[in-house]
Amino acid sequence: MKLAEALQERADLNRAIEALSVRLRNNALVQDGSSTPEDPNALLTALDASIARLESLMTRINRTNSETMVDGCSLTALIAQKDALTLQIRVYRELISEASQSVRRMSRSEILIKSAVNVRDLQSKCDTLSKKLREVDNKLQATNWVTELL
Repeated sequence: MKLAEALQERADLNRAIEALSVRLRNNALVQDGSSTPEDPNALLTALDASIARLESLMTRINRTNSETMVDGCSLTALIAQKDALTLQIRVYRELISEASQSVRRMSRSEILIKSAVNVRDLQSKCDTLSKKLREVDNKLQATNWVTELL
């Protein structure tokens, strides 16, 4: 199994576990003398099996990510770099959005509000970071489709 396939299966398992959780809550109580639409014990069995499979898959994915090297970096390090770039870009975009707001004055006596940062420079830096993020993400995606899951 390729790493990318394992990542897809992990996402599917997470969605299935969430759905089972909802179904369990929906079948947790029943009026005396009635029965639940679904058997909670069967749902619990399915939940336990899904969580066990997820645990096994996550262990193998984490091992593969830590042992697979790309350009001298582990996949784990590339993932951390991607997460850090994503966070940095989000904060920069929020700052650019705030600093770009124009405030109109009705009269000369009103307070003038100006940007405290250079929006053009920030946008340029944000564009550079976005390009780097795309490159890191592309490297991760390409590696995921050629790497065997350990």
